[in-house]
Amino acid sequence: MNALVYCDDYKKHDTGNHPENKERLNAIINSLKKEGILSKIHCICPPSATKEDILRVHSKAHVEQIKSFCQNGGGYIDYDTYASPQTYEIAKLAAGGAIKAANLVLNDYNSAYAIVRPPGHHATRNKSRGFCIFNNLAISLEYLRHEHKIKKFFIFDFDVHFGNGTSDIFYKDPDVFYISIHQNPRTLFPGDGFVEEIGKGNGEGCNLNIPMAPGSTTDDYIYILDKILEPAASKFNADFYFMDVGFDGHADDPLSSLSLTDEFYEYIAGKMMGIAGSLALILEGGYNLNILSRCNVKMINALNNISHDNYKHELKVSESTKNTFNKIKDVFSPFYEF
Repeated sequence: MNALVYCDDYKKHDTGNHPENKERLNAIINSLKKEGILSKIHCICPPSATKEDILRVHSKAHVEQIKSFCQNGGGYIDYDTYASPQTYEIAKLAAGGAIKAANLVLNDYNSAYAIVRPPGHHATRNKSRGFCIFNNLAISLEYLRHEHKIKKFFIFDFDVHFGNGTSDIFYKDPDVFYISIHQNPRTLFPGDGFVEEIGKGNGEGCNLNIPMAPGSTTDDYIYILDKILEPAASKFNADFYFMDVGFDGHADDPLSSLSLTDEFYEYIAGKMMGIAGSLALILEGGYNLNILSRCNVKMINALNNISHDNYKHELKVSESTKNTFNKIKDVFSPFYEF
């Protein structure tokens, strides 16, 4: 049994002609209606996260600053992160969507996908950044830890941009294993997310970055993920699995330089469901409306078709990808055997 978490109120985070705008959700939801998916799957409108939920992750000063900023009319928080007068309330609703998805998985759903905005994975404890206001996934995780006493968490983030906020929040935490595959940060925002950033203190070895060269293909991604995801998940042995979903690594996305095809989103849904058994997914990026329409349908359908082998042809892999894997294998040799 699978579920979607969605509310039309997410469109009230009004960003105008910004790349992260309400048409992204229209594209997804309209395609799910057209394909008959919404009539076959539970679609649930969540409650908002409480202030207490948000304060488990973000500082009081940050939360109050965003609230005040929005009440005073909003505008650009930084050069690319926009808030409207409604954004504070809708950001709480986005975090609530991530919490609801996690709760549904606890209540025997195989998967629950939070189709929310504003996105979250660039938001740190003290700062909104990269289109993100509050860190939806981190708020959901801390809710599970506090309210349900869940101990160990595995996060896989395949947005084209490194989730610096999520990584930073859990960088010293030995009970949260964060894996991010993303375009090489020397060529793309936010400028960090290198292999050497492995966590700190008790969290050393629990932050694994896979920086991919511009032009990397679905073959490159499958080659490296097939070597890393299963061994890492098996050894870490998490109690709960999250996946941060981004469609901006597609070849046709305007904000990146990767060359992923539609098939990647089918592959990764089946791959992660096969590893995790149950999974909470949270929407992050993706800015080509046609890609959002097509690939969300493919990914959601694939959540019902658990398979490790749904991409069958000989992989053509770049030397850059092979070198990246060898570097990860070397850096993580004290912690994992890949």
